[in-house]
Amino acid sequence: MRCVSLAVNGRRTIQESASGKDARNSKKDLISMAVFSSGSMSLLTWSNSAAASEYEKMNPVYEVGELFELGIQLSYLLLLLGLLGVGTFFVIRQVLVRRELDLSAKELQEQVRSGDASATELFELGAVMLRRKFYPAATKYLNQAIDKWDGDDQDLAQVYNALGVSYVRDGKTEKGISQLETAVKIQPGYVTAWNNLGDAYEKIKEYKSALKAFEEALLFDPNNKIARPRRDQLKEKVQLYKGVVPLKSKQR
Repeated sequence: MRCVSLAVNGRRTIQESASGKDARNSKKDLISMAVFSSGSMSLLTWSNSAAASEYEKMNPVYEVGELFELGIQLSYLLLLLGLLGVGTFFVIRQVLVRRELDLSAKELQEQVRSGDASATELFELGAVMLRRKFYPAATKYLNQAIDKWDGDDQDLAQVYNALGVSYVRDGKTEKGISQLETAVKIQPGYVTAWNNLGDAYEKIKEYKSALKAFEEALLFDPNNKIARPRRDQLKEKVQLYKGVVPLKSKQR
């Protein structure tokens, strides 16, 4: 009986020992799982923190980009508004000038119809018609002003200049040249008439005469912004027609 009891006790001891080992193993597994779970949570938390930090770094760059694009859009808008403003200004200015010319023409025409118009008023009416591009009417009133002129010959040169321009713009260049020649004959220092004469000669391809006219203008006004570049261009044309190749053409 004693032997049986020892055997039983031995089996119990073995069973208890196995149970203890199982318990310790289970505890270790629980600890390992806890450590793994803690590590996973720490890793997840670190990942979220890193992502948040990266977003914070990228967010200011994104905001700067948005501000830059907004600035470009505002610049284009301001430029467009500026162009519209300039265009509107010129349109309004043209309308006002046209209205002023119409009123002036109406008043002067009434004086002409009444027969009380002086040579100066006829000249003014011809000049208004010239600006309005009514060339036949301008020619008519300017010729009447010349026929009726009783003032200073120096002022008469302005009438001949206006008449010459009217003829040239109306396609009657030869007649225009004749009137412009008279204008510079009456007033040799009339730079505007010399420039108009040079332009008229160039239209009919008489480049030598045109060159001479612009050179005459520069004699009285060396820094004239119209005559100087036209003179230089005509020098090259005259040399080419003579068969002489200019230095600039050689370099090209």
